[in-house]
Amino acid sequence: METIIDLSREIDNNMFVFPGDTQTRLIQTGFLKNHGFNNYLLETSMHAGTHVDGPMHLTESDRYISDLCLDSFIAPGCVLDVRRENPIRLKSEFLGKIPAGGIVLLYTGHDALYGTQEYYSCYPEVDQDFCLFLIRQGVKMLGMDSPSPDRFPYPVHRSLLNRGICLIENLTNLDRLLVIKSFDIIALPLKIKADSSPARVIAVLHQVMPETI
Repeated sequence: METIIDLSREIDNNMFVFPGDTQTRLIQTGFLKNHGFNNYLLETSMHAGTHVDGPMHLTESDRYISDLCLDSFIAPGCVLDVRRENPIRLKSEFLGKIPAGGIVLLYTGHDALYGTQEYYSCYPEVDQDFCLFLIRQGVKMLGMDSPSPDRFPYPVHRSLLNRGICLIENLTNLDRLLVIKSFDIIALPLKIKADSSPARVIAVLHQVMPETI
């Protein structure tokens, strides 16, 4: 039985990035036949593909993402089905699902548009009241299968990051967690002196529910 689900986008040359961001460049610079080894060069924005936004991204924090405690990126997870909701508001049915100190994932279904312009132009936004509830719950992270939980001037980003709650953006495969009763999320950024970082995000499953969605 599968025990780990990969929630990350693959990093590739000229991968899909936020409009205006630097294009990702992944090229092979060493070839086994010619050089005796294989090697690759990666040039990328910290916000390409699946990534973690750290507090420095949109606040006055002077802490690089490499300065943050590793405990910030590992916790019990829960996934909320918020398809067809915009804005995403707090519902009574969510109250018992969101663990204090956990990592909350929003399954919007928007990842189906990844690779199209609509992915960045029509994603759903998180309601500020829902954001404040997450803060009161003391969640460690908020993740979503879309490029952002909000738009300029990014009030949700700022509210969460100012309280040390990091964001995980551009997730995928969240639908596969809907039938999982219990799982942990591991969303480790690179140990890099930057505001944010690409991340390999996985769900470690505890138990699979017998019913299907």
